[in-house]
Amino acid sequence: QVPFVESGGGLVQPGGSLRLSCAANGFNFGYYAIGWYRQAPGKESEGVSCISHRDATTHHADSVKGRFTISRDNENNVAYLQMDSLTPEDTGLYYCAGQISCPPFTIAVNHRGPIRGQGTQVTVSS
Repeated sequence: QVPFVESGGGLVQPGGSLRLSCAANGFNFGYYAIGWYRQAPGKESEGVSCISHRDATTHHADSVKGRFTISRDNENNVAYLQMDSLTPEDTGLYYCAGQISCPPFTIAVNHRGPIRGQGTQVTVSS
């Protein structure tokens, strides 16, 4: 049982927008900061945006500042990533993960392994 289930990915043209969702799956959502990560083909994963669990403080990678917005709904155990002004460089597999704090982009680990979902594919292409 994966701790998160992501949705909302797809194919979008450059300049377009997508909204990703991250639903907790039997996981203590409110105890963790939440981070969104992405992995492009042939590249290592990178942290994109995260949000703390105490005061909803957010942090973004320089590459997405001003274009991506992260939010969370602790009552419904869901986090969101609103992505605007998308470029082909934003293409990748996006997944969410639990973090001890935000920042840094460090995925928390429990007895089952890294606390992360399997991801949703985002492709930005004309």
